Amino acid sequence: MNWSDKVVLITGGTGSFGRAFIRRMLDDFHPAKLIVFSRDELKQHEMRSSGFDHPDLRYFIGDVRDLSRVRRAMQGVDIVVHAAALKQVPACEYNPIEAIMTNIMGGRNVIEAALDTSVEKVMALSTDKAVNPINLYGATKLAAEKLFIQSNAYAGGRDVRFSCVRYGNVVGSRGSVVPVFVRQRETGRLTITDERMTRFWLSLQQGVDFTIRCIEQMEGGEVFVPKIPSTHITDLAKAIAPDAEVEYIGIRPGEKLHEVLISEDEARHTLELEDMFVVEPPGALWFGHAWRNQGKALPEGFRYASDSNDEWLTQDEIRKLVRPFDRVMQERLKLE
Repeated sequence: MNWSDKVVLITGGTGSFGRAFIRRMLDDFHPAKLIVFSRDELKQHEMRSSGFDHPDLRYFIGDVRDLSRVRRAMQGVDIVVHAAALKQVPACEYNPIEAIMTNIMGGRNVIEAALDTSVEKVMALSTDKAVNPINLYGATKLAAEKLFIQSNAYAGGRDVRFSCVRYGNVVGSRGSVVPVFVRQRETGRLTITDERMTRFWLSLQQGVDFTIRCIEQMEGGEVFVPKIPSTHITDLAKAIAPDAEVEYIGIRPGEKLHEVLISEDEARHTLELEDMFVVEPPGALWFGHAWRNQGKALPEGFRYASDSNDEWLTQDEIRKLVRPFDRVMQERLKLE
């Protein structure tokens, strides 16, 4: 795929993923135009002032809840990356309608606008919280996944195709426990909800690179899941603050002990490749199933979960993963 011929729009472009994606695009892929779509003009101003100022970069104020504005933003766009979401679990629990309006109805608006314009590919970002969800955030992301995948049936003779990427916790992103631990380290005391907890982890750059690769390879209807390592929450705490005292405060509402990226039921229509899994939509006549020539079927009862993962991060690997973000946090703390 030749990115230099493409006009790319990213919703939620001022967020952690959006900024990293845009930097990667500008540095290495050079699209014809790159549009930042977000609702906060202050964040857009701060982003531009911090160095995201390029002749091919556009800042478009709008909310994914507003279909007419999303449709306007997509005029002439070829590739859409949908990263806008309400993702703080406690905030979604306390404001359930707001979470539904942004994460589900906002996703619907992105789909409707893409169907109505000249968009070729739409890649939506999902999360391990969408698999067997127990909180509202996960439930909205599950619904959004289903919307994007099944909306390929609406494309008809149009060229537009929809897919999703689904991965685990991103080091240093908004909502990550890493900045919490870095701040708590200054007090000498860390709080952990449950010592048995495990999570999937990847760096922000790994998430961006995986998403770009999947956009290039997608045919429509896939949920792409990278093979990524797990870590015990206690190991993460030790890597960040080895001398800190740890207090266990009990698991919070809507929180899991372990996360799942592929459930047993999904595994029946999932293919394994060297470094990722491809979840195919079962029984979809509009899906070409071309991936079946590239991957292998999973064994009966397979479940890709953070507590039974084959790959685990060592203390040194955790420190290496956290180090770039740790430096940024230290600079922020000095300014506070």
